[in-house]
Amino acid sequence: ARGLTRAECDLADPVAVAGLDLADVDAIVNAAAYTAVDQAETPEGRRAAWATNVTGLAALVERARERGIPIVHVSSDYVFDGTASEHPEDEPFSPLGVYGQTKAAGDVLVAGYARHYVVRTSWVVGAGKNFVATMAMLADKGVSPSVVDDQHGRLTFTTDLAAGIAHLLATRPPYGTYNLTNTGPVQTWADIAADVFELRGRDRSD
Repeated sequence: ARGLTRAECDLADPVAVAGLDLADVDAIVNAAAYTAVDQAETPEGRRAAWATNVTGLAALVERARERGIPIVHVSSDYVFDGTASEHPEDEPFSPLGVYGQTKAAGDVLVAGYARHYVVRTSWVVGAGKNFVATMAMLADKGVSPSVVDDQHGRLTFTTDLAAGIAHLLATRPPYGTYNLTNTGPVQTWADIAADVFELRGRDRSD
Protein backbone atom coordinates (compact mmCIF):
# COMPACT_ATOMS: atom_id res chain seq x y z
CA ALA A 1 0.00 0.00 0.00
CA ARG A 2 1.17 3.50 -0.70
CA GLY A 3 -0.26 6.87 0.21
CA LEU A 4 -0.05 10.10 -1.72
CA THR A 5 -0.01 13.54 -0.17
CA ARG A 6 -1.86 16.51 -1.60
CA ALA A 7 1.45 17.76 -2.99
CA GLU A 8 1.84 14.49 -4.87
CA CYS A 9 -1.72 14.42 -6.21
CA ASP A 10 -4.12 17.32 -5.71
CA LEU A 11 -7.64 16.19 -6.60
CA ALA A 12 -8.43 19.73 -7.71
CA ASP A 13 -5.75 19.40 -10.40
CA PRO A 14 -7.07 17.41 -13.41
CA VAL A 15 -3.54 16.92 -14.74
CA ALA A 16 -2.41 15.33 -11.46
CA VAL A 17 -5.35 12.91 -11.40
CA ALA A 18 -4.89 12.01 -15.06
CA GLY A 19 -1.21 11.34 -14.42
CA LEU A 20 -1.69 8.90 -11.54
CA ASP A 21 0.24 5.68 -12.11
CA LEU A 22 -2.27 2.92 -11.31
CA ALA A 23 -0.41 0.07 -13.01
CA ASP A 24 0.04 -2.00 -9.84
CA VAL A 25 -2.89 -0.61 -7.84
CA ASP A 26 -5.60 -3.05 -6.71
CA ALA A 27 -7.89 -0.46 -5.10
CA ILE A 28 -8.09 3.29 -4.62
CA VAL A 29 -8.86 4.76 -1.19
CA ASN A 30 -9.85 8.40 -1.39
CA ALA A 31 -9.49 10.17 1.93
CA ALA A 32 -8.86 13.56 0.34
CA ALA A 33 -11.44 16.33 0.62
CA TYR A 34 -11.95 20.04 1.01
CA THR A 35 -13.14 20.12 4.63
CA ALA A 36 -13.13 23.81 5.61
CA VAL A 37 -16.86 23.86 6.39
CA ASP A 38 -17.18 27.58 7.15
CA GLN A 39 -14.80 28.68 4.39
CA ALA A 40 -16.85 26.68 1.89
CA GLU A 41 -19.63 29.23 2.30
CA THR A 42 -17.46 31.97 0.75
CA PRO A 43 -17.24 32.47 -3.03
CA GLU A 44 -13.63 31.26 -3.16
CA GLY A 45 -14.24 28.38 -0.77
CA ARG A 46 -17.34 27.27 -2.66
CA ARG A 47 -15.36 26.90 -5.88
CA ALA A 48 -12.53 25.08 -4.10
CA ALA A 49 -14.92 22.68 -2.37
CA TRP A 50 -16.64 21.74 -5.62
CA ALA A 51 -13.32 21.43 -7.45
CA THR A 52 -11.99 18.86 -4.99
CA ASN A 53 -15.07 17.12 -3.59
CA VAL A 54 -16.96 16.77 -6.86
CA THR A 55 -15.03 17.53 -10.06
CA GLY A 56 -11.76 16.03 -8.89
CA LEU A 57 -13.50 13.04 -7.35
CA ALA A 58 -15.37 12.40 -10.60
CA ALA A 59 -12.03 12.23 -12.42
CA LEU A 60 -10.68 9.80 -9.82
CA VAL A 61 -13.74 7.57 -10.17
CA GLU A 62 -13.16 7.47 -13.92
CA ARG A 63 -9.58 6.36 -13.35
CA ALA A 64 -10.87 3.52 -11.16
CA ARG A 65 -13.41 2.61 -13.83
CA GLU A 66 -10.70 2.53 -16.51
CA ARG A 67 -8.73 0.04 -14.42
CA GLY A 68 -11.76 -1.90 -13.21
CA ILE A 69 -10.59 -1.59 -9.60
CA PRO A 70 -12.64 -0.76 -6.48
CA ILE A 71 -12.70 2.72 -5.06
CA VAL A 72 -13.24 3.46 -1.37
CA HIS A 73 -14.47 6.98 -0.74
CA VAL A 74 -14.53 8.56 2.73
CA SER A 75 -17.73 10.56 3.17
CA SER A 76 -19.30 12.58 5.96
CA ASP A 77 -22.37 12.89 8.15
CA TYR A 78 -22.62 16.43 6.77
CA VAL A 79 -24.62 14.92 3.88
CA PHE A 80 -27.50 15.02 6.42
CA ASP A 81 -29.17 17.98 8.13
CA GLY A 82 -28.17 16.96 11.66
CA THR A 83 -31.69 16.47 13.00
CA ALA A 84 -31.25 12.73 13.65
CA SER A 85 -28.83 11.21 16.17
CA GLU A 86 -28.44 7.99 14.18
CA HIS A 87 -28.20 7.58 10.41
CA PRO A 88 -28.96 4.40 8.45
CA GLU A 89 -26.94 3.84 5.29
CA ASP A 90 -29.97 4.42 3.05
CA GLU A 91 -31.09 7.71 4.61
CA PRO A 92 -31.89 10.32 1.92
CA PHE A 93 -29.46 13.21 1.59
CA SER A 94 -30.40 16.49 3.26
CA PRO A 95 -27.23 18.65 3.42
CA LEU A 96 -27.52 22.18 4.77
CA GLY A 97 -24.30 23.87 3.64
CA VAL A 98 -21.96 23.90 0.68
CA TYR A 99 -19.53 21.40 2.21
CA GLY A 100 -22.32 18.88 2.85
CA GLN A 101 -23.75 19.48 -0.61
CA THR A 102 -20.42 18.73 -2.26
CA LYS A 103 -19.95 15.58 -0.16
CA ALA A 104 -23.46 14.38 -1.09
CA ALA A 105 -22.77 15.04 -4.76
CA GLY A 106 -19.52 13.10 -4.42
CA ASP A 107 -21.34 10.16 -2.87
CA VAL A 108 -23.71 10.05 -5.84
CA LEU A 109 -20.78 10.13 -8.27
CA VAL A 110 -18.99 7.28 -6.52
CA ALA A 111 -22.19 5.22 -6.28
CA GLY A 112 -22.52 5.46 -10.08
CA TYR A 113 -19.55 3.09 -10.35
CA ALA A 114 -20.48 -0.46 -9.44
CA ARG A 115 -17.26 -1.34 -7.61
CA HIS A 116 -17.47 1.21 -4.83
CA TYR A 117 -17.46 1.53 -1.07
CA VAL A 118 -18.68 4.80 0.40
CA VAL A 119 -17.46 4.92 4.00
CA ARG A 120 -19.48 7.56 5.83
CA THR A 121 -17.99 8.80 9.06
CA SER A 122 -18.12 11.70 11.52
CA TRP A 123 -15.91 13.97 13.61
CA VAL A 124 -12.58 12.47 12.58
CA VAL A 125 -9.67 12.88 15.00
CA GLY A 126 -6.08 11.96 14.23
CA ALA A 127 -2.54 13.18 14.63
CA GLY A 128 -2.06 16.90 14.22
CA LYS A 129 -4.53 19.74 14.57
CA ASN A 130 -8.00 18.62 15.67
CA PHE A 131 -10.77 19.56 18.09
CA VAL A 132 -9.59 17.33 20.95
CA ALA A 133 -6.01 18.60 20.71
CA THR A 134 -7.24 22.20 20.62
CA MET A 135 -9.43 21.71 23.70
CA ALA A 136 -6.54 20.06 25.57
CA MET A 137 -4.27 23.00 24.70
CA LEU A 138 -6.89 25.51 25.87
CA ALA A 139 -7.46 23.57 29.09
CA ASP A 140 -3.74 23.59 29.83
CA LYS A 141 -3.56 27.33 29.17
CA GLY A 142 -6.46 28.08 31.52
CA VAL A 143 -8.69 29.29 28.71
CA SER A 144 -12.46 28.72 28.97
CA PRO A 145 -13.80 28.47 25.40
CA SER A 146 -17.40 28.72 24.24
CA VAL A 147 -18.34 25.47 22.48
CA VAL A 148 -21.52 24.75 20.51
CA ASP A 149 -23.97 22.26 21.98
CA ASP A 150 -26.46 21.99 19.11
CA GLN A 151 -24.54 19.45 17.00
CA HIS A 152 -24.56 15.74 17.84
CA GLY A 153 -22.23 12.99 16.74
CA ARG A 154 -19.45 10.55 17.60
CA LEU A 155 -15.71 10.95 17.38
CA THR A 156 -13.96 8.69 14.89
CA PHE A 157 -10.26 8.01 15.33
CA THR A 158 -8.24 7.80 12.13
CA THR A 159 -6.57 4.53 13.16
CA ASP A 160 -9.98 2.88 13.60
CA LEU A 161 -11.31 4.37 10.37
CA ALA A 162 -8.27 3.05 8.49
CA ALA A 163 -8.72 -0.38 10.09
CA GLY A 164 -12.36 -0.43 9.00
CA ILE A 165 -11.42 0.42 5.43
CA ALA A 166 -8.71 -2.25 5.43
CA HIS A 167 -11.30 -4.75 6.67
CA LEU A 168 -13.65 -3.85 3.82
CA LEU A 169 -10.93 -4.39 1.24
CA ALA A 170 -9.76 -7.63 2.85
CA THR A 171 -13.20 -9.22 3.18
CA ARG A 172 -14.94 -7.59 0.19
CA PRO A 173 -18.54 -7.47 1.44
CA PRO A 174 -21.21 -6.29 -1.03
CA TYR A 175 -20.38 -2.95 -2.60
CA GLY A 176 -22.30 0.05 -1.28
CA THR A 177 -22.36 2.52 1.61
CA TYR A 178 -21.14 1.70 5.11
CA ASN A 179 -21.40 4.02 8.10
CA LEU A 180 -18.30 3.82 10.31
CA THR A 181 -17.64 5.65 13.56
CA ASN A 182 -16.29 4.76 16.95
CA THR A 183 -18.71 3.38 19.53
CA GLY A 184 -20.07 5.19 22.55
CA PRO A 185 -22.90 7.59 23.23
CA VAL A 186 -23.83 10.36 20.85
CA GLN A 187 -22.39 13.62 22.21
CA THR A 188 -22.24 17.31 21.42
CA TRP A 189 -19.01 19.21 20.84
CA ALA A 190 -19.61 20.77 24.27
CA ASP A 191 -19.81 17.30 25.85
CA ILE A 192 -16.50 16.31 24.27
CA ALA A 193 -14.86 19.56 25.34
CA ALA A 194 -16.02 18.93 28.90
CA ASP A 195 -14.59 15.41 28.79
CA VAL A 196 -11.24 16.74 27.60
CA PHE A 197 -11.18 19.46 30.27
CA GLU A 198 -11.93 16.89 32.97
CA LEU A 199 -9.16 14.61 31.73
CA ARG A 200 -6.76 17.57 31.83
CA GLY A 201 -7.66 18.30 35.46
CA ARG A 202 -10.04 21.18 34.80
CA ASP A 203 -13.65 21.45 35.93
CA ARG A 204 -16.16 20.19 33.36
CA SER A 205 -18.12 23.42 33.69
CA ASP A 206 -15.15 25.59 32.72
